[in-house]
Amino acid sequence: MTSGEGETQRRTVRVWRRAAPFLRRALPILEWAPRYRREMLIDDALAATIVAIMLIPQSLAYAMLAGLPPEIGLYASILPPIAYALFGRSSALAIGPMAILSLMTAAAAGRIAEAGEPQFIEAALILAFLSGVILLAMGLLRLGFLANFLSHPVISGFVTASGVIIAATQIQHVIGVEAKGYNLLEISASLFGALGEVELVATIIGVSAIALLIWMRRSLKDLLIRSGLGERSAALASRAGPIFVVVFGTAAVGLFGLDRSGVKILGATPAQLPPIGLPNFDGALWMQLLGSAALISLIGFVESVSIAKSFAAKRRERVDADQELIALGASNLAAGASAGFPVTAGLARSAVNFEAGARTPMAGVFTAIGIIAATLSSALASFLGA
Repeated sequence: MTSGEGETQRRTVRVWRRAAPFLRRALPILEWAPRYRREMLIDDALAATIVAIMLIPQSLAYAMLAGLPPEIGLYASILPPIAYALFGRSSALAIGPMAILSLMTAAAAGRIAEAGEPQFIEAALILAFLSGVILLAMGLLRLGFLANFLSHPVISGFVTASGVIIAATQIQHVIGVEAKGYNLLEISASLFGALGEVELVATIIGVSAIALLIWMRRSLKDLLIRSGLGERSAALASRAGPIFVVVFGTAAVGLFGLDRSGVKILGATPAQLPPIGLPNFDGALWMQLLGSAALISLIGFVESVSIAKSFAAKRRERVDADQELIALGASNLAAGASAGFPVTAGLARSAVNFEAGARTPMAGVFTAIGIIAATLSSALASFLGA
């Protein structure tokens, strides 16, 4: 090696050493990836398997709640968790669609076009992309401290009101009727006018599913512990209750042909990966959606940071609000660029991820792989059948 080459190599090493702390702060994956071990991989893969099973029906339902085709829920669950794994620090957060953001997306996009129309879908993509830009800018400007000024009663009231509206929008699916509206008065009037069209079989299935979910949430854990199951396993099983309800409901419809008795089924979804590309730029439309995107960003960030802090306290981890802004921004940019809609951390699936033993954000990558497998499974089945 010549003296010139040696000097170049030493200069490169010095530059890397100076840049390394910045890169580790910007990309937390550089901190934990070198320490990643086989036992961590096993724990992350197991947690991801459980979360993916839960997230598949959840993402389909949240997409329909947003007025979007169900496959878009799957699309919103693929690249965002991978983006969060690169930029996020929390080992427990599970990124994907969430009920409140779905409802807000439906309301915002509903001012542009009717649900299901191409313009409506395009508006949902733009909302995700704009949310990503806003969150990323807030993170780079180190505005994470703003979350400390949000009043808990205000957030609690917003979440409670959203829950009431979400429940109202789902009654139509429980009783098998069609209802429209974006606020409680419109939805209630529409439901009242459709009472004469209630499907008995669908209502029985819907009410039974709700009753089973409530029982699992309140009593299943204690019952399993009394039966000799460990507390952690019992808690995990009770949190995974929605999975069992989906399995039982699907089995009942398939075995007894209930779709021929008035029960509406999801049907086939496109078995393909999401198209990658930026939403079409229309300055007037983007400005029209900017206010809604800012509100979606704020609610998603507060929800995510609150969940991250609650789990970080249990593991004595630190939550960097500014880095969470950057990670959520990257996740929403990824959603907007892959035919998705706004995403954030969900409490239920993050709790399952935590209880299942996820050790690093790599669990989100494994979850995304599971969603990809589910998305392509019907295409593979058709190919093998042919």
